Amino acid sequence: MKIQGLFKKVVTVSLCASIGLTGLLTVGQAEVHAATATDAVSVSASKGQQIVDLGKRFMGTPYKFGASTKTTKVFDCSSFMKYIYKEYGIKLPRTSAAQSKVGKAVSKSNLRVGDLVFFSSGSRANGKNVTHVGIYAGDGKVLHTYGSPGVTISDMKSGHWKKTYLKARRVL
Repeated sequence: MKIQGLFKKVVTVSLCASIGLTGLLTVGQAEVHAATATDAVSVSASKGQQIVDLGKRFMGTPYKFGASTKTTKVFDCSSFMKYIYKEYGIKLPRTSAAQSKVGKAVSKSNLRVGDLVFFSSGSRANGKNVTHVGIYAGDGKVLHTYGSPGVTISDMKSGHWKKTYLKARRVL
């Protein structure tokens, strides 16, 4: 007899939960239909922030030119981008020059967190060629890796990175 009573309670609770969820789903469908382009931007922005947050976990990881894409013990700029974007299902080519050709061009004034930013910097730079890549981290900052201190955040609004900035691409 106790089992029948327990069974009736389980069925009753399940039925009530089912009716409640059906009501929520109906309301949820109306909200989904009301989605706007702004929602798509916020999804992309949140994914960009997730990618930046993942990259920040590697702060201080040493820089090594030509680093393998199979390790997280050292990075060069493009292997770092390739690794953190891959973790979110975005495949990038191996070099910064090749990465500068994927996605959609975006102006400096329209940068969003998660956009790739490109520079002509270092010994191979001539001011026009892409030699360095980072990820836009918001507020004029770039998350990237180079020389010492390795993975770091730099200010794009002044100094070296302002002078060597070339372009940006959106891959999200």
